[in-house]
Amino acid sequence: MQRKILSVAAAVIFAVTATVTVYAESAKKLCYLENTDKSGIGVSAVSAILIEADTGTVLFSKNEKEHRQIASTTKIMTALLTLEAGEPDKEFEVDPTAIKVEGTSMGLREGDIVTRRALCYGMLLPSGNDAANAAAVNISGSKSAFAVLMNKRAEEIGMTDTNFVTPSGLDADGQYSCAYDLALLTREAMNNKDFAKICGLPKAKVSFGNPKSDRILVNSNKLLTSYDGCIGVKTGFTDSARRTLVSCAERDGVRLIAVTLNAPNDWSDHAKMLDYGFKKVTLCEMKYDSSALSLSVVGSEKETVGVECGAVKLPLCNEQKAK
Repeated sequence: MQRKILSVAAAVIFAVTATVTVYAESAKKLCYLENTDKSGIGVSAVSAILIEADTGTVLFSKNEKEHRQIASTTKIMTALLTLEAGEPDKEFEVDPTAIKVEGTSMGLREGDIVTRRALCYGMLLPSGNDAANAAAVNISGSKSAFAVLMNKRAEEIGMTDTNFVTPSGLDADGQYSCAYDLALLTREAMNNKDFAKICGLPKAKVSFGNPKSDRILVNSNKLLTSYDGCIGVKTGFTDSARRTLVSCAERDGVRLIAVTLNAPNDWSDHAKMLDYGFKKVTLCEMKYDSSALSLSVVGSEKETVGVECGAVKLPLCNEQKAK
C-alpha cells in the first residue's frame, strides 16, 4: 500500500509541476482575442490596453507596444522591487543626495529615519520621487545600479519593450516602456500582497522623520474613490510622457487591469474601458469529464486508479467559452 501511495503521489506531483511550468511561461505573454481592436471603445489615450488579469486576455488595445515615456507608473516596478528586497520594517537614514529631486514628494528631509515599507507608501500614494530614489540607493547603492535590477526584473516578467533608467520615472534619455509591458508588470505586482494592499489605499498614516512622527499620505489615484471596485494602482505625469495611468478593478471575481499613456482624459478613459471589460467577462464554472482518466500504480492488486477532477471557475469572454 505504501508503494501504491508513493506512486500515485509522484504522478500527481509531476502533473502539478508541469502545470506550474506551463503557466510560468504563458504569464510572460498576453493572449489576444480575434476582435480585440474592434471593440468600438473611443479613448483619448495615444496608447492603451485592457486585460483580464488572471488569464492575461487582452480585451482592448490601441498602440499598446508603442515605445513611450511612462512617468511615475515606473514606480510600480520600484515599489515591487523594494518589497521583494526584504527587511521591509528595518529602519535606516535616507541618503541626503538621493532625496534631492524635483517633482512630487512624500516630504523626506536630510536625516530622516524611514523603512522600505514606508517608502513604498510614499511612492504609491503621493508618488514621491524622493521615496523612489531613497529606496533605490538603500537597496542597490546607487540609482544606476538599481536600474540594472529593474531591467533584470523586467526581463523576467517578459517586458521586452522596456528600458528603465530612473527609479522615479522622471524623463530620461533611453528610458521607455509601453502599455503592453505595463500591463504585464502590473499583473505581476498585484500578486504581491503588500503591494496590492498599499496601492489600494486612498490614504494612509505613515511614520517617518527625525524624530519620527505620523504623517497622512493621500493617494493621487482618484479612481479608488470614484470607480466601483477599483483596487489600485498608479498615476503619473511628466512634460514628455503627459498623463499616464494604470488601474486595477475587481467585481464578482473578475479582475481587470487598464493602462493609458498620454491620455488627456485618463479618468474617463479608464472608467469606459473597465465598464466594457466587466460587461464582456464573467466568472464561469468549468467542468471536465474525468471518467476516462486513470493513474498507474505499483504494489497493488489494481494496476490503475481513477482520477476525479473538480470544477474550477475562470473569468472568460463569450469567445473563450465557445472554445
